[in-house]
Amino acid sequence: MSLFAFIRCRPLLLPASLLTLVAMTGCSDRDEKKAPVAKPPVPVRTVQAVTGKVPVELQLFGTVEAKATVPVKAQVSGQLQQVHFREGDEVRQGALLFTLDPKPFELALQQAEAALARDRAAQQQARQQAERYAQLLAQGYVSQQEHDQIQSSSAGLDAVLAIDQAAIAGARLQLDYCRIRAPLSGRTGSLLAHPGALVKDNADEALVVIHQLQPINVTFTAPERDFERIRAARAKGKLEVLAGDAGLSRGTLDFVDNAVDTATGTIRLKATFANSDRRLWPGAFVRVVVQLGAAQEALTVPTAAVQIGQQGSYLYVVDAAGSASVRPVKTGAEWQGVTVIETGLAAGENVVVDGQARLYPGAKVTIEAPLLPKKS
Repeated sequence: MSLFAFIRCRPLLLPASLLTLVAMTGCSDRDEKKAPVAKPPVPVRTVQAVTGKVPVELQLFGTVEAKATVPVKAQVSGQLQQVHFREGDEVRQGALLFTLDPKPFELALQQAEAALARDRAAQQQARQQAERYAQLLAQGYVSQQEHDQIQSSSAGLDAVLAIDQAAIAGARLQLDYCRIRAPLSGRTGSLLAHPGALVKDNADEALVVIHQLQPINVTFTAPERDFERIRAARAKGKLEVLAGDAGLSRGTLDFVDNAVDTATGTIRLKATFANSDRRLWPGAFVRVVVQLGAAQEALTVPTAAVQIGQQGSYLYVVDAAGSASVRPVKTGAEWQGVTVIETGLAAGENVVVDGQARLYPGAKVTIEAPLLPKKS
């Protein structure tokens, strides 16, 4: 048998790698013809947008500050002799707080009084002499020059007496400074000096610091976008401000800063509270509610439904076919977990409040345990 005939009679054997490539190519062609796999629906929770009464207010946070904080310092140097209060006491304006050793100042006062007595006697003698010289001048026994010299000496002693009286007043004032009194009514802090210590006048460190608690301030900031609402409401009258977790403290907005902080985009405000019950304490971080007006009808959704993007606020709205779409909206005030929707949404539309992270425009959804709308 010839070689050619042998090859024709043998079966054709292909390498295994070539067979595999042919098989994979065939499978790839068949896969391309299959329909794309549909994405499963996204489970979400929804709620209907509702219309109801909503208070016109801003909910913010602030810090309690004393109406006035005064460091009490000595106005004269001396030894601290006695402290007349305990740390943390409530004191009234004018109450005696400290006593310095008065002996050096009493001696200074006595010296000034003695100098006055001496100069007063000299003045009396000079006046008598001036009267005699006036008579002698009239009789021609003394010259005009001699008369004028005596009158000048008498007038000079009058000035000396005025200086002595001023020195006595200064000595009495220094003596009075030995009794240090409360400059305002308030609560004392830690005692920073004790009896026996030598204190200096107007030293860097105070003897005690007093915080005024009645009335008291709460300082807070509001977003720049709310500034116009605050200004418009304030133009109609005083704005009431509530402070504290339960909102039991009621005060009045009495300060709006004259510029917006460009670093934070907020404006600083301050409200004053009577604080008769001492609920507000300096340094406390409290919830603040600014009442901008009476309750009004408004369309609301749970605040959890509102999303923030590069273009502003938006919601995911689910239509009757179970598809989600993105809806840009303009939001208003927030109140007790709901947000006012000013434009972009209608009452009765279903908005997604849970599950937004997996959504995309046109996504199919399954609604799990729909939430009841929160009545305003």
